[in-house]
Amino acid sequence: MIREITRPDFASFWPTFSAIIKAEETYALDPDMTQQEAFSLWCESTLEAYALVENDVVLGIYYLKSNGMGPSRHICNCGYMVANEARGRGIARLLYEHSQERAIAFGFQAMQFNSVVSTNEVAVTLWQKLGFSIVGTIPRAYKHSQLGLVDSYVMYKWL
Repeated sequence: MIREITRPDFASFWPTFSAIIKAEETYALDPDMTQQEAFSLWCESTLEAYALVENDVVLGIYYLKSNGMGPSRHICNCGYMVANEARGRGIARLLYEHSQERAIAFGFQAMQFNSVVSTNEVAVTLWQKLGFSIVGTIPRAYKHSQLGLVDSYVMYKWL
Protein backbone atom coordinates (compact mmCIF):
# COMPACT_ATOMS: atom_id res chain seq x y z
CA MET A 1 0.00 0.00 0.00
CA ILE A 2 1.28 3.45 -0.88
CA ARG A 3 0.18 6.10 1.60
CA GLU A 4 1.18 9.56 2.68
CA ILE A 5 4.21 9.18 4.87
CA THR A 6 3.84 9.75 8.59
CA ARG A 7 6.50 10.67 11.10
CA PRO A 8 6.44 7.07 12.47
CA ASP A 9 6.81 5.73 8.90
CA PHE A 10 9.84 7.93 8.37
CA ALA A 11 11.30 6.96 11.74
CA SER A 12 10.99 3.27 10.87
CA PHE A 13 12.68 3.90 7.50
CA TRP A 14 15.39 6.10 9.03
CA PRO A 15 18.01 3.31 9.36
CA THR A 16 17.72 2.69 5.60
CA PHE A 17 17.72 6.41 4.78
CA SER A 18 20.75 6.97 6.98
CA ALA A 19 22.63 4.01 5.49
CA ILE A 20 21.95 5.27 1.95
CA ILE A 21 23.27 8.76 2.60
CA LYS A 22 26.23 7.51 4.63
CA ALA A 23 27.25 5.21 1.75
CA GLU A 24 27.76 8.32 -0.45
CA GLU A 25 27.01 6.37 -3.63
CA THR A 26 23.66 7.75 -4.81
CA TYR A 27 22.42 10.84 -2.92
CA ALA A 28 24.08 14.22 -2.59
CA LEU A 29 22.94 14.66 0.99
CA ASP A 30 25.01 15.34 4.09
CA PRO A 31 25.96 11.90 5.43
CA ASP A 32 25.78 13.30 8.96
CA MET A 33 22.24 14.62 8.53
CA THR A 34 20.04 13.99 11.55
CA GLN A 35 16.72 12.20 11.36
CA GLN A 36 14.90 15.49 12.01
CA GLU A 37 16.85 17.28 9.26
CA ALA A 38 16.08 14.44 6.86
CA PHE A 39 12.39 14.42 7.78
CA SER A 40 12.19 18.17 7.26
CA LEU A 41 13.93 17.96 3.88
CA TRP A 42 12.04 14.91 2.59
CA CYS A 43 8.60 15.41 4.11
CA GLU A 44 8.09 19.02 5.18
CA SER A 45 9.81 21.05 2.44
CA THR A 46 8.10 19.11 -0.36
CA LEU A 47 4.56 19.12 -1.74
CA GLU A 48 3.97 15.62 -0.47
CA ALA A 49 5.79 12.46 0.47
CA TYR A 50 4.69 8.83 0.40
CA ALA A 51 5.68 5.46 1.78
CA LEU A 52 5.13 2.02 0.31
CA VAL A 53 4.20 -0.18 3.25
CA GLU A 54 3.81 -3.95 3.29
CA ASN A 55 2.91 -5.82 6.50
CA ASP A 56 3.64 -2.67 8.53
CA VAL A 57 7.17 -2.44 7.07
CA VAL A 58 8.16 0.62 5.04
CA LEU A 59 9.86 -0.72 1.91
CA GLY A 60 10.28 2.54 0.03
CA ILE A 61 9.62 6.26 0.15
CA TYR A 62 9.41 9.17 -2.25
CA TYR A 63 8.80 12.90 -2.30
CA LEU A 64 7.24 15.17 -4.90
CA LYS A 65 8.05 18.86 -5.23
CA SER A 66 8.30 21.59 -7.80
CA ASN A 67 11.66 21.71 -9.55
CA GLY A 68 11.44 25.45 -10.09
CA MET A 69 9.29 28.50 -9.64
CA GLY A 70 7.53 30.94 -11.93
CA PRO A 71 7.95 30.02 -15.59
CA SER A 72 9.45 26.63 -14.60
CA ARG A 73 6.79 25.63 -12.10
CA HIS A 74 5.33 23.09 -14.56
CA ILE A 75 8.30 20.75 -13.95
CA CYS A 76 8.43 18.62 -10.83
CA ASN A 77 11.19 16.74 -9.07
CA CYS A 78 11.04 13.53 -7.08
CA GLY A 79 13.41 11.48 -4.97
CA TYR A 80 13.06 7.78 -4.20
CA MET A 81 14.62 5.37 -1.73
CA VAL A 82 14.06 1.62 -1.43
CA ALA A 83 15.09 -0.63 1.43
CA ASN A 84 17.85 -3.12 0.62
CA GLU A 85 15.65 -6.09 1.43
CA ALA A 86 13.05 -4.88 -1.08
CA ARG A 87 15.38 -4.31 -4.04
CA GLY A 88 14.55 -6.16 -7.22
CA ARG A 89 10.85 -6.37 -6.39
CA GLY A 90 9.66 -3.45 -8.51
CA ILE A 91 9.21 -1.09 -5.56
CA ALA A 92 10.94 1.85 -7.27
CA ARG A 93 8.75 1.38 -10.34
CA LEU A 94 5.59 1.33 -8.18
CA LEU A 95 6.71 4.47 -6.36
CA TYR A 96 7.51 6.17 -9.66
CA GLU A 97 4.13 5.26 -11.19
CA HIS A 98 2.38 6.65 -8.12
CA SER A 99 4.49 9.81 -8.22
CA GLN A 100 3.68 10.35 -11.90
CA GLU A 101 -0.05 10.10 -11.15
CA ARG A 102 0.34 12.59 -8.29
CA ALA A 103 2.46 14.92 -10.44
CA ILE A 104 -0.19 14.98 -13.16
CA ALA A 105 -2.90 15.58 -10.52
CA PHE A 106 -0.90 18.63 -9.34
CA GLY A 107 -0.76 19.90 -12.93
CA PHE A 108 2.91 19.23 -13.58
CA GLN A 109 3.77 18.62 -17.23
CA ALA A 110 7.28 17.22 -16.86
CA MET A 111 9.52 15.53 -14.32
CA GLN A 112 13.23 16.18 -13.95
CA PHE A 113 15.88 14.48 -11.87
CA ASN A 114 18.68 16.99 -11.31
CA SER A 115 21.49 14.65 -10.34
CA VAL A 116 21.36 10.92 -11.05
CA VAL A 117 24.78 9.51 -10.26
CA SER A 118 26.08 7.92 -13.47
CA THR A 119 27.40 4.85 -11.66
CA ASN A 120 23.93 4.10 -10.26
CA GLU A 121 23.24 1.89 -13.27
CA VAL A 122 20.11 0.29 -11.80
CA ALA A 123 18.45 3.70 -11.40
CA VAL A 124 19.64 5.05 -14.75
CA THR A 125 18.35 1.95 -16.54
CA LEU A 126 15.00 2.05 -14.74
CA TRP A 127 14.44 5.74 -15.47
CA GLN A 128 15.27 5.19 -19.14
CA LYS A 129 12.83 2.24 -19.30
CA LEU A 130 10.19 4.55 -17.82
CA GLY A 131 10.70 7.15 -20.54
CA PHE A 132 13.34 9.46 -19.09
CA SER A 133 16.14 10.79 -21.26
CA ILE A 134 19.56 11.93 -20.19
CA VAL A 135 19.49 15.58 -21.21
CA GLY A 136 22.75 16.60 -19.65
CA THR A 137 25.89 15.32 -18.02
CA ILE A 138 27.57 17.16 -15.17
CA PRO A 139 31.22 16.10 -15.25
CA ARG A 140 32.75 14.94 -11.95
CA ALA A 141 29.70 16.25 -10.06
CA TYR A 142 29.57 13.53 -7.43
CA LYS A 143 32.30 12.37 -5.07
CA HIS A 144 31.50 8.65 -4.86
CA SER A 145 32.84 7.02 -1.70
CA GLN A 146 34.39 4.12 -3.64
CA LEU A 147 35.05 5.50 -7.12
CA GLY A 148 36.02 9.10 -6.50
CA LEU A 149 34.66 11.81 -8.80
CA VAL A 150 32.00 10.53 -11.19
CA ASP A 151 29.52 12.21 -13.52
CA SER A 152 25.90 12.93 -12.71
CA TYR A 153 23.05 13.02 -15.20
CA VAL A 154 20.14 15.39 -15.55
CA MET A 155 17.21 13.19 -16.59
CA TYR A 156 13.91 14.46 -17.94
CA LYS A 157 10.51 13.20 -19.00
CA TRP A 158 7.54 15.04 -20.48
CA LEU A 159 4.48 13.70 -18.70
